[in-house]
Amino acid sequence: MIILGIDPGLRTTGFGVIEKQGTRLRYIASGTIKTGLEGALPPRLKVILDGVQEVVSTYRPTCAAIEKVFVNVNPQSTLLLGQARGAAISALVGADLAVAEYSPTQIKQAVVGTGKAAKQQVQDMVSRLLKLPGLPGSDAADALGVAICHANSHDALALIGPLASAVQGLRVKRGRLV
Repeated sequence: MIILGIDPGLRTTGFGVIEKQGTRLRYIASGTIKTGLEGALPPRLKVILDGVQEVVSTYRPTCAAIEKVFVNVNPQSTLLLGQARGAAISALVGADLAVAEYSPTQIKQAVVGTGKAAKQQVQDMVSRLLKLPGLPGSDAADALGVAICHANSHDALALIGPLASAVQGLRVKRGRLV
């Protein structure tokens, strides 16, 4: 399974590509898509869309994962980030990829072991988990973290999936099945 992780951003969108074979993870590539600091929004969104399409075309992932938007203090920033995220998701679904979404807390928990990890901790652990010779840039490390989170979550979801149909219709009341 080849997983593409995306860390969306309006100025810089990170991407990370890993391969999962059994329980082993192998680094394939990572980098950033830069839209620049200035300019009208629509052309910047097109840079993200085209950049993600190029990454998909180059590395041929079998699935993708993207970081969910968190609410900033500034609602305008949250809306802009959501639009950048939408451009990336559009490129992924346009390539017929299944797209999973994870919160920053879920990603940090999967990579570092705590949902309150600092960016530097994520970079360090991504480098260790993928046996990289150095630290990736922060946006690329975050994207690789998204891919690692999906690699780990995918196994859990595969185990839980068949159980969902078995427990359908069961209800819990006061801690007991009814």
